[in-house]
This record gives sequence, structure tokens and C-alpha cells, in this order.
Amino acid sequence: MTDLIVEADGGSRGNPGIAGAGALVKDTEGRILAAVAVPLGRASNNVAEYTGLIEGLKLARQIDPAASVEVRLDSKLVVEQMSGRWKIKHEDMKRLAHEASQILSPMQVTYTWVPRKDNGAADQLSNEAMDASAAGTAWDPAASAIQPSTSRRPG
Repeated sequence: MTDLIVEADGGSRGNPGIAGAGALVKDTEGRILAAVAVPLGRASNNVAEYTGLIEGLKLARQIDPAASVEVRLDSKLVVEQMSGRWKIKHEDMKRLAHEASQILSPMQVTYTWVPRKDNGAADQLSNEAMDASAAGTAWDPAASAIQPSTSRRPG
């Protein structure tokens, strides 16, 4: 079993507005194993944050479905809702939280709030996704400022 760290973020320019989500998976030594940015078109900030979480958990599952995963987000709302400390009232958020909880066993995943300044790589990816949304294009991983390490460790 592997220990993995997911860093995720989402944002919208306007709320709702042009939106995007980004996520990356690191090993415990800080090497980036995988990264993704998802243009969302028009969506709310909260939908973008949850989408970043979902995409990050999917990446972690691809690397090692049995991994112990720490998810780091700068969204207090998502951290508290996914940790079960805050009630989820909005139907869209309930649906997205349910989807996130089905990707890996909740026993494998912990959630940690981090200040925005400590979530820079995921923020960069979400901004790349918003730029692609605004341009009406797909995200180009080869042109991303966030690149996986060339020496991936086996999952």
C-alpha cells in the first residue's frame, strides 16, 4: 500500500462563471506522480472545488487503489463537508460529495485544510483549466507549468 497526497483546487471567474478544476498527486517525498486540469465551462466555485477533489481522487485510484490518501484543499467548505463535520444542504454539492466518497473507501481518505498560499500547484492547474474554458479549448498537459516527475515510483 502506498501513501499518496492529493492537492486539489477549483475556481470560477464570476460565481458562477468561467470555471476550472485542477488536481495533482504526490508521493510522500513530494514528487508529482500525476496532474490534471479540467475546464468546466460555466460553473460555481463550489462545483469547481468539488470537481478538483473528484479528479484528484481518480488520479490517486489509478496510481494505487489501495493507497492511504491525504487530500489537501484550500476550500474549508469541502474539507468540512467531506469530513462529515458540516451538513451538505445544496443538491449539487450532495451529488458531488457522494461521487467523491465512492471513488475510494472513506477509510482510506483524510482531508486537510491548507491556506491558499500552500496550494499553489493545484491553483495553477485550476487557472490553466479556467484559461482553457475561456478559450473554449481543451487543457494541454504538455504545456502545463505543473509536470509529473520523470521518475515515477511504482504504485
